[in-house]
Amino acid sequence: MEVLLEWSNEQEQLEIPETLIPKLEELLRITAEVEGLEAGEVALTFVDDERIHELNNEYRGIDRPTDVLSFAMMEQLDGELEIIFEEEAPSDMLGDIIISVPRAQAQSEEYGHSFERELGFLFVHGVLHLLGYDHESEEEEKAMFARQEQILEKAGLTR
Repeated sequence: MEVLLEWSNEQEQLEIPETLIPKLEELLRITAEVEGLEAGEVALTFVDDERIHELNNEYRGIDRPTDVLSFAMMEQLDGELEIIFEEEAPSDMLGDIIISVPRAQAQSEEYGHSFERELGFLFVHGVLHLLGYDHESEEEEKAMFARQEQILEKAGLTR
């Protein structure tokens, strides 16, 4: 099983902890394992509130910052992941995740857990969106959040 994380930091407000990237790679491996995914690549970008606000407005029509955005390269069709941007992405590219670092810091303080746990939560949330999870209905939300907690617990990122 080979899952890869490509990441970049496009914000300068907060430092990305040295231990974070190996933890995110572990979370990606655990997610792949529990979801039965044999291969995949995720592109992760850390941004500030201004940039995520621009992206949220441009792609979702929501004129405010958010904590995480996911842009899937595949979609769930009849229980199988199918490529939706074939010419733009390698066959194992799952998609892009954008996380607002300042928003993650604020939320970690608000919820009373570590910055690493909040970034891990947002990352797993984004990966699950890339794999077809959603939270439009109460039933979908329960399933998605249960899976998130299962993955975070396996990685030792509990509240």
